[in-house]
Amino acid sequence: MSISPNVPSPQESYQYESAGTPRWITILFIILFLIVAGLGAYGYMTVSRMSQDLAKQQEQNKVLTAELDQANSRLADIKGHLDVTEQKIGMTESELANAKSRAEAIRKDQQASDARLTAKLTQVQKESSDQIGAVATEVGGAKKDIADTRNDLEATKSKLERATGDMGVMSGLIARNHDEVEQLKRLGERNYYEFTIPKSKSPQRVGPIQIKLNKTNEKKSMYTMTVYADDREIEKKDRTMGEPVQFYVRGSRTAPYEIVVFTVQKNNISGYLATPKEGAAAPAPVAAPAAAPTASKPSS
Repeated sequence: MSISPNVPSPQESYQYESAGTPRWITILFIILFLIVAGLGAYGYMTVSRMSQDLAKQQEQNKVLTAELDQANSRLADIKGHLDVTEQKIGMTESELANAKSRAEAIRKDQQASDARLTAKLTQVQKESSDQIGAVATEVGGAKKDIADTRNDLEATKSKLERATGDMGVMSGLIARNHDEVEQLKRLGERNYYEFTIPKSKSPQRVGPIQIKLNKTNEKKSMYTMTVYADDREIEKKDRTMGEPVQFYVRGSRTAPYEIVVFTVQKNNISGYLATPKEGAAAPAPVAAPAAAPTASKPSS
């Protein structure tokens, strides 16, 4: 089966070769920095608000203390009046006892009021301190979660490999099994579509393209497939398990699509399709029999 003239030559493919560190790393660190800065600002504003509330409570305490002083002054005046009255009119012992009893009741009421006010102020201060401590703990926990996520991504990236594809273009990170595909999805560099395709006369849809498995060689871990994209049929003959199989489609000329097969069996293959995040071509009709049901869904 021949390849359409729209297929780029090796010289043209070389022009699309990209190098350097992916921009997602820089973007990721910027996002992490903004999240930490936002959490810090939120914590600072919350602590400031709690400090203002505490200052207001302290101001109210001063007012209540002034009122308490006034009440004590009035109590002293009452006692003074009682003393003067006793001296001037010769109050009986019974009347004097009643007056003293009333004064003592007033004093006890005032003491109880003082105790309630003190307890209330203590409670307000404790609640303010607890809220400030909770905010500080929350901010610290968020910083730790961000650091753990960043470390996980770095560890994942160091475990995966890159390889040169069959078109001579350096591939993205390569997965060797389902678990590593999930790690690639977490990195978010490309769209990933996993598949298991049996040998058949009809192609099977995988993401925005279709694939037909022509033959396999389980012993040598080799296979031959036909890719249908952009109204073209692209035969990939005698490819090896783990080898990035590359091809270009309309709208993604800056980076090729890549197919990586990590399992070759007698009657089927398993692997995944990786497509660029931007400029991915929409599914196009193909010159082949009707496709089987969709093999996979794009990563989120």
